[in-house]
Amino acid sequence: MTSPPLILNRRRAWVKTTAGVLLTAVMLFPVYWMINVSFTRDQDMRKSPPDLLPVHGTLAGYRTVLGEQLPYLGTSLVIGLGTVALTVVLAAPAGYALAKLRPRGGGILSFVLLAAQMIPGIIMAMGFYAIYLQLGLLQSVPGLIVADSTLAVPFAVLIFTAFMSGIPGELLQAATMDGAGTVRTFRSIVLPMSRNAVVTVSLFAFLWSWSDFVFASTLVNGGAHEPITLGIYHYIGNNNQEWNAIMATAVVASLPAAVILVLAQRYVAAGVSAGAVKD
Repeated sequence: MTSPPLILNRRRAWVKTTAGVLLTAVMLFPVYWMINVSFTRDQDMRKSPPDLLPVHGTLAGYRTVLGEQLPYLGTSLVIGLGTVALTVVLAAPAGYALAKLRPRGGGILSFVLLAAQMIPGIIMAMGFYAIYLQLGLLQSVPGLIVADSTLAVPFAVLIFTAFMSGIPGELLQAATMDGAGTVRTFRSIVLPMSRNAVVTVSLFAFLWSWSDFVFASTLVNGGAHEPITLGIYHYIGNNNQEWNAIMATAVVASLPAAVILVLAQRYVAAGVSAGAVKD
């Protein structure tokens, strides 16, 4: 016969599972509704009560995406990959220096990087606008890559610092004894061992640049190369709101980020938790 404590534990487990499922459903409902509206016809948008399923579904929104939004998606992909590359190139050596080389003023620099993440994006966007206006970089993809990187680099340096602090110092000393200099040690030993941190930083840098709207609307709005966030925004006007096209574009724009997150989740978990526990 099952003991009362065991029955109680099972009931608690069921309650927790049910609560978790309900909370997950609530959080994912906007995603479901986005997909539902993307298949909904224009004449059914204001139906009351709305259909929980696209009974008379249409692919008009997705045809609009394929016909009009692919250039925006391509631009976002270029900006995202460029932001990832620039972030890793800048942040990985900085994280290595703070973690292992112990430069003078490293603590102050870490505090500045932490404080930099608290600056509102719109303030930075205004600063970049004034600078780019003088340099002629407005409405340019490289300018937006640099701007997006300023959001990712401080976070990336902190992640690399925490991860690289856990690399055994004996390993680096052995490389030095074998004649490897600082750059060679970083390139051949530290960077390959920091794969989880590299994946984590790359993922977050890509997601930040992919979803950026503030920098995009300030620095490249009206240019020849606009990201997908502005592509979606162009559908919204005072007299025209193509909701199925908007939601279809949002669904398509969400797929790359979702796929990358699923593929990289185990590396991200290891990279984010690095440095949290010390022996």
